[in-house]
Amino acid sequence: MNRRTPALSFAFLTILLDVLGFGLITPIAPQLVEQLQGGDAATAAPVVGYLTATYAAMQFVFAPLLGTLSDRFGRRPVLLVSMLGSGLDYFAMALVPTVPWLFLTRALNGLSGASITTASAYIADVTPPEKRAAGFGIVGAAFGIGFVLGPLIGGVLGNIHVRLPFYAAGAVTTVNWFYGLLILPESLPPERRNPRALRLNPLRAFAVLGRYPVALRLAGALFLLNLAQFSLHVTWVLYTQYRYDWSPFDAGMSLCAVGIGAAVVQGGLARRIIPRLGERRSLFVGVAIGTCAYAGYGLATHGWMLYCVIAVASLGGIAMPACQAIITRSVRPDEQGAVQGGLTSATSFANVFGPLIGSKVLHWSIDRPRADATPGLVFFVCALLAVCGLVVVALTLRSMRDAPAPVTGPAKPG
Repeated sequence: MNRRTPALSFAFLTILLDVLGFGLITPIAPQLVEQLQGGDAATAAPVVGYLTATYAAMQFVFAPLLGTLSDRFGRRPVLLVSMLGSGLDYFAMALVPTVPWLFLTRALNGLSGASITTASAYIADVTPPEKRAAGFGIVGAAFGIGFVLGPLIGGVLGNIHVRLPFYAAGAVTTVNWFYGLLILPESLPPERRNPRALRLNPLRAFAVLGRYPVALRLAGALFLLNLAQFSLHVTWVLYTQYRYDWSPFDAGMSLCAVGIGAAVVQGGLARRIIPRLGERRSLFVGVAIGTCAYAGYGLATHGWMLYCVIAVASLGGIAMPACQAIITRSVRPDEQGAVQGGLTSATSFANVFGPLIGSKVLHWSIDRPRADATPGLVFFVCALLAVCGLVVVALTLRSMRDAPAPVTGPAKPG
């Protein structure tokens, strides 16, 4: 029992610093693209979408391999490689002279970027099934705090120089790697490792999910919900710049507000709300709130209105910890990494197409002469995708008569 507290603390810090590094560059990356190619928001939107899709495609290919490697060799080495790769990538992004070089750095970071996946398996290792909703709430809290500090600092540094946030992100991530190198404990003992766990084919990750019907169905729902979320992510800075004339600092402040909401809900309220509502009801209610929020973003005619929507949307943060708890309790201990890798593959697959959908819709909607009539169209498309995900969640929960029990037994080959 005593071992779980420091282990969870390290997982929290690892995810926090990882998200902090990512959050530092979020409000400024579109401006770097505009600077490198000499365009405006409308012309930068497709490039930003392709950059995000490149990163996600590499994660789709390599995250399942790294997840199964963590099942075979332990979480520690995979986490350390991932952290170091991300740190080096941020420094490379700070130095790129052209857009093609920027694509190369994104591809390399996608190859090594599996720290969230492995950290999720790490949390599943060190928490009992009945405590995992609270454990994954820690992940949400780390995301929230990282997105409070990261975009805020990134917006401030970006107003000084467009490349300064990339150096800061590289420094933060490298410190995280060095910290892990010194003190990171291994969470998966040798007797719980899967010696057959090694998958080079990314599509095999979905075969692992196929052994767990609840995980497979919820992965499908998450795919649709992530399509909506990543469409929003890739367009947020460009959209607010175009519609409300926001600066990188303004965009950073709005993302900071998102982070505060996530930290409050997932880091504190979720641990009170989920036990009272139950995991299934929390999942459904959270997804429903998020679905309505997309429509709210599209309907907001003034920038200040976005903050009102963000405050309500934050309550939807109860969905992910509840979803992760349901999934992990239906999976054998020696396949947590493989299943988390499969979920990351589904997320990465959505991250390939979500940014392409969002950036194309945004480019179409703000290109003259349609700009005055359809500026919020991208968020209405997000709402439609989220409605589809909500339907899948509802059908999945309806099919579950009992909460999934922990699965034990020897590992299956392959």
